[in-house]
Amino acid sequence: MASQGRRAELQRIAAEKFGWPELTAEQLEAMEQVVAGHDVLAVLPTGAGKSAIYQVPALVLDGPTLVVSPLIALQNDQIEGIEDSQAPDAVALNSTLRAAERKQAWAALRSGRAEYLFLSPEQLASDEVLDAVAELGVSLFVVDEAHCVSAWGHDFRPDYLRLAPVIERLGHPRVIALTATAALPVRTDIVRRLGLRDHREVLAGFDRPELRLGVDPLTTDADKRQAVLTRTRALTADPATRPGLVYVTSRKDAETYAGELAAEGVRAAAYHAGMKAAARARAHEEFSGGDLDVVVATSAFGMGIDKADLRFVLHASAPDSLDTYYQQIGRAGRDGEPAEITLYYRPQDLGLQKFLTAAKAPEQALAAVAATLAGHGTPLKPAELGRKLGVSAAQRTRAVNLLEQAGAVGVTSDGRLEYLDPRLDPETAVDRSMEIAETHQRLIRSRIEMMRGYAETTGCRRQNLLGYFGEQLPRPCGNCDTCTAGTAGTAAEQASGTSEFPVNGAVRHADWGDGVVMSVDDDKVTVVFDEHGYKTLSVPAVRENSVLEVTAERPA
Repeated sequence: MASQGRRAELQRIAAEKFGWPELTAEQLEAMEQVVAGHDVLAVLPTGAGKSAIYQVPALVLDGPTLVVSPLIALQNDQIEGIEDSQAPDAVALNSTLRAAERKQAWAALRSGRAEYLFLSPEQLASDEVLDAVAELGVSLFVVDEAHCVSAWGHDFRPDYLRLAPVIERLGHPRVIALTATAALPVRTDIVRRLGLRDHREVLAGFDRPELRLGVDPLTTDADKRQAVLTRTRALTADPATRPGLVYVTSRKDAETYAGELAAEGVRAAAYHAGMKAAARARAHEEFSGGDLDVVVATSAFGMGIDKADLRFVLHASAPDSLDTYYQQIGRAGRDGEPAEITLYYRPQDLGLQKFLTAAKAPEQALAAVAATLAGHGTPLKPAELGRKLGVSAAQRTRAVNLLEQAGAVGVTSDGRLEYLDPRLDPETAVDRSMEIAETHQRLIRSRIEMMRGYAETTGCRRQNLLGYFGEQLPRPCGNCDTCTAGTAGTAAEQASGTSEFPVNGAVRHADWGDGVVMSVDDDKVTVVFDEHGYKTLSVPAVRENSVLEVTAERPA
């Protein structure tokens, strides 16, 4: 089928089955590439209709569609959307189902009544589940929240590492990887770790011009807390500027801020991972239903939040990266109307982030796990491994994850752990794992410094944020605090087209090795290096010392 005919067919299905009269250019491009036989990585902002990218092609391809989604709440939201359409049924197989319901779900899939199957990555570690899925003849394998597969991402989940062998076990059906936030190193990692073949990338612009970006620098923690409370009270007092979110870094802060706001009559609730599931669900439902004006939350309140009319997102402390920050602020203004984005910033807060992320690799646990698995000869259940070792469960889990990334340890189809290569000395496996951990730590520290650069810049804040993702804004945005203050300048056009360091160009540094240029302005170039993360360099110094060599221009 010719390209024009494919697009017309996809648009017809979208209108007739789902009630979507017009698809976006990015949605159509991604769908067309899938139908044409390619794997696809699609990066679209929250609220841009990522689920449509698989829901429509699923009705063109023969065989059911498997959607890997990390949270039951996310699965339920997408299933409800499908139930409201004219598309075939969707089912989820998760811990909330009774045995009879599971049996009915499998029957619906085998008979063809159900087209969409939702599973968590953990469930695909079960040999029984994987055998049953393989019998269905899956035609489309969808990885939702695909940034979770990348150790460079802001929400890395080890269970996602095991999806590549699952894809191959199913005969490598066409794969769609979906995420709302993925800077270049994350995109590269997703493609590699999922084993995407002959893939195409569809990237929507990262700019959200309706979001007014600002940073409020403060000296003391008391001043910061008062500023957050005062601004939240003001925003929630006006129906035109509510509801919203306040992000904090600790469970204690979530409870404290929410308690103080509630005591003053604000309809506020806390949300964090330490709360009971029922309490979290109640806060989520009340917020979605309009019964709360603000939720004060840790990063646990994130994936699955589907509320288009958020009018503000405030951060009581700087998060650990601009990846996290962009993901969280992207929940505001999804209806296209203006929204306020403010970071309350103390440099000391980033010192805390460095402390929180500075945990060294557990070398003793690595050595114990590697030696035990290599010496045992046959795969071990995680619980059995735990009984043999004198290390904590947290250290053991981290050690297994690192050894997996080093290619030394694998997970069998029934969830047991095995040493993959008896010729690989355990000490060498530990050394490789330590190197991986150290590289990741350097990346984390570099991302914290990029967060600092955003908070402290006097240039256009939007240009700074977009540059982190490799997108160039040719002139100051006019809708951030630095533009309003006049410090962003009026003529500082980006040098992306004329610089000797082209954006997305490959470069090599004398000490840090290979990297890719992410952004360039008059006197600074930001590069993400394969082994050292993000670095912002002085262009005059680079020229004077000849330490940065352009090796190639990365294709668009």
